[in-house]
Amino acid sequence: MIEMVSKGLATLEVSLKHSGSLFMYAGNEGGAYAKNSFGNIYTAVGVFVLGGMFHEAWGSKAGEKQAQFNDFIERNRICISMELVTAVLGDHGQRPREDYTVVTAVTELGNGKPKFYSTPEVIAFCRKWRLPTNHVWLFSTRKSVTSFFAAYDLLCEEGTATSVCRALDEVADISAPGSKDHIKVQGEILEGLVARIVSHESSKHMEEVLKDHPPPPADGAGMDLGPSLREICAANRLDEKQQIKALLQKVGSSFCPDHSDWYESHSRNADRSVLTNFLQAHPADYSTAKLQEMIRLMKEKRFPAAFKCYHNFHKAESMSSDNLFYKMVIHVRSDSGFRRYQKEMRHKPGLWPLYRGFFVDVNLFKANKERAAGIAKSNNDIVGHVNNGSSTSTIDGLANEDANLMIKLKFLTYKLRTFLIRNGLSILFKDGPAAYRAYYLRQMEIWGTSAGKQRELSKMLDEWAVYIRRKCGNRQLSSAIYLSEAEPFLEQYAKRSPENQVLIGSAGNLVKTEDFLAVVEGGMDEEGDLATEREEAAASLSPSVKDTIQKKEGLIVFFPGIPGCAKSAFCKELLNTPGGLGDDRPVQSLMGDLIKGKYWPKIADERRKKPYSIILADKNAPNEEVWKQIENMCHSTRASAVPVIPDSEGTDSNPFALDALAVFMFRVLQRVNHPGNLDKSSPNVGYVMLMFYHLYDGKSRNYFEDELVERFGSLVKIPLLKPDRSPLPASLISVLEEGINLYNLHTKRHGRLESNKGSYVQEWAKWEKKLRDTLSANAEYLNSIQVPFEFAVQQVSEQLRKIAKGDYTIPSTEKRKLGTVVFAAVDLPAAEIQGLLNKLSGMNSNAEAFLEDKPMDNFLRKAHVTLAHKKSHGFSAVAGYGLYLHRQVPVELNALLFTDKMAALQAQLGSIDDEKIVSKNEWPHVTIWTGEGVAPKEANTLPQLLSEGKATVVEINPPLTVSGTVEFY
Repeated sequence: MIEMVSKGLATLEVSLKHSGSLFMYAGNEGGAYAKNSFGNIYTAVGVFVLGGMFHEAWGSKAGEKQAQFNDFIERNRICISMELVTAVLGDHGQRPREDYTVVTAVTELGNGKPKFYSTPEVIAFCRKWRLPTNHVWLFSTRKSVTSFFAAYDLLCEEGTATSVCRALDEVADISAPGSKDHIKVQGEILEGLVARIVSHESSKHMEEVLKDHPPPPADGAGMDLGPSLREICAANRLDEKQQIKALLQKVGSSFCPDHSDWYESHSRNADRSVLTNFLQAHPADYSTAKLQEMIRLMKEKRFPAAFKCYHNFHKAESMSSDNLFYKMVIHVRSDSGFRRYQKEMRHKPGLWPLYRGFFVDVNLFKANKERAAGIAKSNNDIVGHVNNGSSTSTIDGLANEDANLMIKLKFLTYKLRTFLIRNGLSILFKDGPAAYRAYYLRQMEIWGTSAGKQRELSKMLDEWAVYIRRKCGNRQLSSAIYLSEAEPFLEQYAKRSPENQVLIGSAGNLVKTEDFLAVVEGGMDEEGDLATEREEAAASLSPSVKDTIQKKEGLIVFFPGIPGCAKSAFCKELLNTPGGLGDDRPVQSLMGDLIKGKYWPKIADERRKKPYSIILADKNAPNEEVWKQIENMCHSTRASAVPVIPDSEGTDSNPFALDALAVFMFRVLQRVNHPGNLDKSSPNVGYVMLMFYHLYDGKSRNYFEDELVERFGSLVKIPLLKPDRSPLPASLISVLEEGINLYNLHTKRHGRLESNKGSYVQEWAKWEKKLRDTLSANAEYLNSIQVPFEFAVQQVSEQLRKIAKGDYTIPSTEKRKLGTVVFAAVDLPAAEIQGLLNKLSGMNSNAEAFLEDKPMDNFLRKAHVTLAHKKSHGFSAVAGYGLYLHRQVPVELNALLFTDKMAALQAQLGSIDDEKIVSKNEWPHVTIWTGEGVAPKEANTLPQLLSEGKATVVEINPPLTVSGTVEFY
């Protein structure tokens, strides 16, 4: 991102993430939609709130404007996406003060590929219709972009709406405030920010839009609009259908004259044949052809998605046996589906993007000869263009893949409420405080929460667990209204100390913004010059696996691999190892091929029978569905789980490279009398191995490992191949690629049908023989590249023992590790500073007399020149040095100033890339010593004391120049 912006190729756009639900509106005919549904209380609330926004904006003209708006977006095939923020649909991070929507996207289908409006276009559209817009910032220079990310690093654990918006306003090149002030309508607890790459021209376009489209008036502000959303829901709280009816009636016929989506569509789901008929039908236009292409691919690749069809009663008057109308909901069930689809788009740039919340109006009709001929003529080019799969035009394809790059940056004060408190309720009440503690510690490890915040949050969450269990007993607090109990608790906890106020962010009405903006982490002095205090804080390590894998808990060792990875052999060796995994917990192994019935429920039963045991789950665990079962088992039976995986370089689309696959196949074909009947006597070994291999399709090695670490907090790798091995022979590569191509053809036509059935029986038989012959011919090579089994067992055993004992460091993932940044400084080499003082002592009697009784070796372990401190100079001042982070800068030391209470070296900072580095401190210096009870920040007074004759100065001539690096602390 930073490089693209610095080269003038792009701009970074950042917007607020409001705590709400996705709501989409396509007009009365087009319909209203939630994330993956329609015709329910969520969409009724959305329509009500959006209708209320029109009344607030247009006053007495609201009805007229609502009708015009509906007509406009239906004629132009436009869909409006919004964040629906309301207190009536369940609690998020903070109960909003008002119910409102914010427009986040505008999409125009037109006659081709869906066009997403740019943010300037969204603002212009919204201001024309007086719809609410979001707060947006643009960063178009390297300095502003690096300052933004530095500001987030500073604020990620303490940021609230006021501090975040203020900091971004100061470092952004353009700030376009939203029409809804987050602090007034939502509150201080800010969910996060959304950052994405946009065109470099966006800045110029935004300036023009802000100039040509000033904020519109609110003609209806202060008008009596009748019962509010909360009043209507309260008056009809016993019946959801009655709530929906009351809300739609209050919206009025101008905005929502047709209620069929809520009362009729779900009463009769369409037959499953609708999807088949849709895919077989001749496309009447370009959009239909592209949608068919998308759905075919998702079904052929068996994406985790559902395609649900419902009758479209908006078109009831036009329906006949030859003219049918449906609504199709494309529900992607797992995030992995989006990642796999992105991979397909890289190979087929003409594919339309896949979105979360995807709804399609389908019209199946029989055309007369004249109309059919016209459609066929216009579609000849379209269908051919789609079917050849080679489209790379800028009209079809993504104009710039980087335009889809987006990151969400969330704040700890929000995550505390939503993830640690709300999402932890079921674990706390079902599995108890110990399981809850393991849950929240693991979450904080995954987030990379700083050690200080982990300690503070652990103390607070333990107290919350005792408080809420005592108050609720065995009846679990509902997550929909958890803030009714959490807010008063957090408010009282925040009152106890300034540090608690910073931790909580804001709670209740008694903790005001100005009370916590200037408070910093406990134990850190304002300037933070002396390194000894930082070292003491660092000495208290963040919770390790020792905190989460306790002796009184069980342990599940499982294997996300494929046949041939030697899991059964490892389980046997581990089971027979004297002393087990180094503690007194019993170890048992359950082999999947010997278990009758479903395997993982059997493991759960064993866990309940022997809760403190270590179970070796001798079965392949290849996907998220299995991993989720293991996670649930850990929560319900108070256990931790450790994934053990074969080490491999992997590829961009599979965590196992072809050389690993070749070895696995070779091993399986050496087996005899295998309990699962997968051995040399099996006729379809190659097909079965490819089936397992493709269970990981779409997962890169990095994603595979990161996903496991994030879910389970640990990872053990089985050494597999020697690092100095020669490349895989061409004959092996050829036979494996041939098998993969055949597997793709087979599954595309037959799905999961076995290879001894279907259209490719003969091809499979030939390939299976060729595979065996090729593996046999390369047996010497395949044996030579494998790590000795005894070495692999030793390595795995040692890793598992460390985890069982808690002497284990969680591997880092690719995610940013964030912590509380307090100040920016130039880090200096302490040894060179010490050498300067020794030299100065030998040259000057005053310096010698002062330094001779000072144990400088103890005080001067680290040294730095403070550039800016977030308390003294503000968040943006510290963030401004992000541009120079880790860069070297020369520092000239030209004088020693001291009294009997403190001493510091006067510093003059040099330049980086011809730009002078300027400290926000009036007197840049290196504090080298303070007496007992003297705060390091008092060294700032040395120049004043010198002018008053109360301090001594020793000139350093010639000055010493040392090289330091700009760092955050």
